[in-house]
Amino acid sequence: MILLNKDTKCLVQGITGKQGSFHTEQMLNYNTNIVAGITPGKGGRMFLDQIPIFNSIEEAKEETDINASIIFVPAKFAKDAAFEAIRHLDLVVIISEHIPVHDSMQIMAYAKQMGTTIIGPNTPGIISPGIGKLGIMPTHIFKKGNVGLISRSGTLTYEIANELTNAGIGQSTAVGIGGDPVTGDNYVDILKRFDEDKDTDAVVLIGEIGGTAEERAGKFIAEEMTKPVVSYIAGRTAPPGKRMGHAGAIIQGNSGTVESKTRALNEAGVEVAAKPSEIVNLLKKVM
Repeated sequence: MILLNKDTKCLVQGITGKQGSFHTEQMLNYNTNIVAGITPGKGGRMFLDQIPIFNSIEEAKEETDINASIIFVPAKFAKDAAFEAIRHLDLVVIISEHIPVHDSMQIMAYAKQMGTTIIGPNTPGIISPGIGKLGIMPTHIFKKGNVGLISRSGTLTYEIANELTNAGIGQSTAVGIGGDPVTGDNYVDILKRFDEDKDTDAVVLIGEIGGTAEERAGKFIAEEMTKPVVSYIAGRTAPPGKRMGHAGAIIQGNSGTVESKTRALNEAGVEVAAKPSEIVNLLKKVM
């Protein structure tokens, strides 16, 4: 598995908010190692009588050995929350939606400077079945196994994970890289991690129209990837120039189309499914 493993000790920023409290309880129910929560002004309290709440990450670091964070704060506070996490931690998962692009650019620049891994924003998060989840995904559709999943779309991650699980194919880790134009780790970053991961034998890359991230992934797969990859690209019926769902999913000219992404992946030896239900058979051919 990658990113989230038995050594991950996580805190939740915004643990007392509606989303933060609900999903923290879900993550705890999945045995995720959450050791602290942050809500400024509410330090000293306990969440569910088991998780200490602190006013700041600095305070939490003094009393716990946290190394990761998941952020559930409104968009207007997300940059400050992310900067605080980046200063102190190795991994930051930003669930928050609608973060202004210039804020996201500043977050990513600071993370690069500090050597911190960012997943998101606007992501369903990370799940390593059998270990835990830092995210909002439904856990019952995932199963421990040896296939890595990468996606810009939460819904498609769930759909394809469900197809795999129903076919008896488990997952090592599933990562939602986020659907915004500016995100942290991209397809290539995650592919590198999976390629080096002893628990992953093959990868499913779930793409969608807009941008050139999948084309760049194709280049990396062709030149450096040693493990088999199969793919599905959403948006076949999208009209040109139309943004579909994600802020990053807009086609400009001839780039960012299903055709251009499929061509780039095919040239790298990656078979691309016409529909999600075909992924299982494609995987069986390469594993």
